[in-house]
Amino acid sequence: MEELVRLILLLPLAGAVLNGMLGLFVPSWRKREGLVGGLATLMVAIPFALAVYLFLQVTEEPLIASFYTWMAAGDLSIAFAYRVDQLSLIMTLVVTGVGALIHLYSIGYMHGDDGYWRFFAFLNLFIFMMLNLVLADSLPVLFLGWEGVGLCSYLLIGFWYEDFGNSAAANKAFIVNRIGDFAFLMAMFILFRELGGLDFDTLLSNPEAISQSTLNWSVLLLFIGATGKSAQIPLFTWLPDAMAGPTPVSALIHAATMVTSGLYLLARLSPLVLSAPEMMALVAVVGALTAVMAATIAIAQNDIKKVLAYSTVSQLGYMFMAAGVGAFFVSIFHVVTHAFFKACLFLGSGSVIHAMHEVEHDLEHEGHAVHLDAQDMRTMGGLKDFMPSTRWTYLLSTFAIAGIPLFAGFFSKDEILFKAFEYGFDGHPYAWFVWGIGVLTALLTAFYMMRSYMLTFEGSPRWPHADEAQPHESPSTMTVPLWMLGGLSVVGGFIGLPAVIAHGEWNWIHHYLGAKYGGPVAEASTQAHVGLGLEWGLIAMSSLIAIGGVYWGYRAYAKHGVAYDTTLRERFGGMYRLWEGKYFWDELYERIIVQPIVQGSRNGLAPFDAKVVDGLVNGMARLMTRLSGTLRKTQTGVVQNYALAIVLGVAVLIALMVFV
Repeated sequence: MEELVRLILLLPLAGAVLNGMLGLFVPSWRKREGLVGGLATLMVAIPFALAVYLFLQVTEEPLIASFYTWMAAGDLSIAFAYRVDQLSLIMTLVVTGVGALIHLYSIGYMHGDDGYWRFFAFLNLFIFMMLNLVLADSLPVLFLGWEGVGLCSYLLIGFWYEDFGNSAAANKAFIVNRIGDFAFLMAMFILFRELGGLDFDTLLSNPEAISQSTLNWSVLLLFIGATGKSAQIPLFTWLPDAMAGPTPVSALIHAATMVTSGLYLLARLSPLVLSAPEMMALVAVVGALTAVMAATIAIAQNDIKKVLAYSTVSQLGYMFMAAGVGAFFVSIFHVVTHAFFKACLFLGSGSVIHAMHEVEHDLEHEGHAVHLDAQDMRTMGGLKDFMPSTRWTYLLSTFAIAGIPLFAGFFSKDEILFKAFEYGFDGHPYAWFVWGIGVLTALLTAFYMMRSYMLTFEGSPRWPHADEAQPHESPSTMTVPLWMLGGLSVVGGFIGLPAVIAHGEWNWIHHYLGAKYGGPVAEASTQAHVGLGLEWGLIAMSSLIAIGGVYWGYRAYAKHGVAYDTTLRERFGGMYRLWEGKYFWDELYERIIVQPIVQGSRNGLAPFDAKVVDGLVNGMARLMTRLSGTLRKTQTGVVQNYALAIVLGVAVLIALMVFV
């Protein structure tokens, strides 16, 4: 099986190298889009098939594939080793499965782009780094993948680097993530000092060996690292700006890969997290606040990709809520279902944007000088008549994320809310707060997602000269992945169906991941359990909330259209302006962090650099110039003088040898 692990890891890397090198040195390769895209997709689809085989063969005991010693210094010895167990396999299936569909979709979406070959090389490299992260058997190897996905996200977000906005968004993502990464590094240093190793067997075998204070600090630092990658308060601001990249990049980063890294880290180290209950409370509360904050912002956004971006931040908050109440297996369950419907939503938005760009091109061809914002939902409308596949898959995914019963999101979101309620019932008061915020967020999610569907696909076309230019459905390379993800958005939650019927050991994903069944994910134990009647009552309540939110959005925008936004603005007043301004997080950071650093650099560091650093450098240059000028005078060109110098030098050497 070690060879299979090697292939799963190296095939995406091979795809990145082949497309990158051939694109650089063989100009004709750049024009062969079918070969470029097909090769890149195959290099992800084959690892998915291999992961399915491993999934069917996996036992309770993890498989450790160790290839060589990476670092050895004193007591530190780190092997380049990978861990195949239930958790890593589930994540590998999601990364390669959804990743392969995104690659296939990109073949049509990126058609005609000058950097086509470069885009697919970056995509393959991203998958390789993400696989390093989820399959790692130690924190240093995981950190290699952690930093690798950060680098690849920078390359992909800023792919169209000629646009300054794209480059700025890539820089922002890279810089903000470095804050969390520094905290992650500090946590690793502390854990190595306390436990003498960084492989997972060492880290999880004896958490009691660490003092409670040190353990709290370690978990806090790990959580700060997670807030960077998984976009939680206060390090979430990079993710909405990441929409500047191509839409397949948004789907890859937001659905199945990078943003789930922080949650995966906490789940992998769940026994340590459970040993720090104060930090668990912090994780849950921050997750809840992130969820409701992002949901309110999404209500006031008009850019279709920004709505989905803040939706991702909100759903990640849900995942951290589950982790904070000790239900790590549920958070991973939501990672899986979220990958299906969020990838479908992003790719659906890309299909819409692709079509609206064609409309703008057709209008220009007809002689109309119009600039159409292809991502503004206010200029869309009526697309269901022109794009049926995109419309239906987007609607199915909307129902899934809203939590409509029997769709994928219903199972995982219901389980998160139930676990929060149960944890509060067991005597943890903060869990009641988390549960209440989760319920409110569920209502808001159903509303703003239905709003995005209604403004995009229902009603009458709102773009200029709609009778002269009409959009067309995307090619099959784009619609086939949409239908596959749309289907998974419908049925993907059924792996947790028994959780709805009777929470407990018959829940398959709980059985597969739960530590008490030999799996890799621990969970908080509870003494008090709610009765079956109350449990069904909670299920009914969450179902009604989802249906009510969807109905609210449907009725409001079917009747009033875009004008209902004005009604919301009038009804909520200053709060709505706060949501439109995204709570002014960016402005706050600009004022208290960016500007002080810039002004301090201009007023303090710039003069120091000019007068001290440059003074020393320029002074040394002038000194060397004068010395060289003096020495130059000794070069007379007279051979006798050189001979005399040689004789004197020999005499000095002989004297030193004789008398010293």
